[in-house]
Amino acid sequence: MDLVLHYSDRFFFTPYVYPTDWQEDLPLRQVISLLLIANIGGYLLYFIVAGLSYVFIFDHKLMTHPQILQNQIRKEITVAVLSVPLMSIPTVAIFFAEVRGYSKLYDNVADTRLGMAGVFLSMFTFIAFTDMCIYWIHRFLHHRLVYRHLHKLHHKWKVPTPFASHAFHPADGFLQSLPYHMYPFIFPLHKLTYLGLFVFVNIWTVSIHDGDYRVPETLQPLINGSAHHTDHHLLYNYNYGQFFTLWDRIGGSFRSPNAFEGCGPLDTVKALEKERQAKQELEKSTNSHVKEE
Repeated sequence: MDLVLHYSDRFFFTPYVYPTDWQEDLPLRQVISLLLIANIGGYLLYFIVAGLSYVFIFDHKLMTHPQILQNQIRKEITVAVLSVPLMSIPTVAIFFAEVRGYSKLYDNVADTRLGMAGVFLSMFTFIAFTDMCIYWIHRFLHHRLVYRHLHKLHHKWKVPTPFASHAFHPADGFLQSLPYHMYPFIFPLHKLTYLGLFVFVNIWTVSIHDGDYRVPETLQPLINGSAHHTDHHLLYNYNYGQFFTLWDRIGGSFRSPNAFEGCGPLDTVKALEKERQAKQELEKSTNSHVKEE
């Protein structure tokens, strides 16, 4: 995050915000700046990615599903907007530790033993590590002593929209994001790679709530997509994974999505629409016979 802080200081904070005697490496200034960056950046990522997903990817027929709440999108956005500032507080504490040099983030690829190969390898290990950790954190959040206090709020959205992606209890959202922040304190990671992965995981979080249940057939056994995660919202005890189905299979919580079996939420909507059309046709036919008599 110090890359973002560096350029924010250079082009905005130093010339326009802080007094000249507040040096860029002043701890209080860094904390304030990181809070602003985390909140503004969080809101921008959320509204841009979820908004584009809602307009271009989300199947709007799902809004007629019987388990969609009245004004659900407004409620999802309200929860997310209220949660982001509270989630940002512990997150900024970690960002501050990164900025002060306590992590294993690095600038120069040439200074590392594996060079560019290490950069590419770290992308895969980052995804694998965070996928494993989030699976177990997510299962913990479903424990009966924890669920109703933290995670139940997110399951309010039985058939989620892209705006449900960040609609968590603040502690729930932070706990599930913690592996992303833990990784660079355990393993070396290039700063620019970390920034790119941070954006990617936010996009992925939106994508598993986007109502697009299509996955290439060859990847269906491997990838945890929107179909898997929607079943998790509906059925609770299955498909806890974030990116892959591996840990669900290991943990015995994998379930083939209903959408792949032709009985997912969109299939329910289509069946109800056919039922309504048949009812309307029957009523029209009945009224026609009454008039003829």
